[in-house]
Amino acid sequence: MFDTRISADQFITSLIETLQLLGYSFVGGMIIGLTLGIVLVGTRPGGIIENAWVYNTLNPIINVVRSVPFIILMVAIIPFTRALVGTSIGTTAAIVPLIIYIGPFIARLVENSLLEVDRGIIEAANAMGATPFQIIWRFILPEALGSLILSFTTAIIGLLGATAMAGVVGGGGIGDLAIVYGYQRFDTFVMVSSVVILVVFVQIMQGVGNFAAKKARRE
Repeated sequence: MFDTRISADQFITSLIETLQLLGYSFVGGMIIGLTLGIVLVGTRPGGIIENAWVYNTLNPIINVVRSVPFIILMVAIIPFTRALVGTSIGTTAAIVPLIIYIGPFIARLVENSLLEVDRGIIEAANAMGATPFQIIWRFILPEALGSLILSFTTAIIGLLGATAMAGVVGGGGIGDLAIVYGYQRFDTFVMVSSVVILVVFVQIMQGVGNFAAKKARRE
């Protein structure tokens, strides 16, 4: 049976670590991904600030990073992680590969959301003499807000799965709890409880994302 002497402390600590992993990684990844997504849309052929060199450089780099499975990426950049935060184990260390993993993923989602904006809106903004920055900030982003919220929701749910995998190398969080106390000690209660917690997380995040996107589209 599950060792009740560690159950409460371990679950609470792991829950806090998962929230930390999600929060810091998502904010960092969103900043990177939103920036890269806007640059991709703006510099692509026919974009408002068309730049073939920038687009043709960023596009394959994002594709390469996205193609690497998270577990491999996490191990591959251990030297970089250690140089950046001083360690390659623990919650803080896991945040580095999580940001690198989710940033390009968000960039593609943002790119797709922005490309859905009606071209006529951009042409109208150009006709009014708006600058590229104004077109992006005042026209494209507000128009794509609902789609962007759903994209961010998809990203954070994918990130939750990655935080669970971070437990394989001692990254902390629910995944670490499931591996160390559930899998390695053959504790079914811990495994099932970990899965339930992750499922609840997903349901809450998806529900909040759907609600926020619906509100944004109404407005």
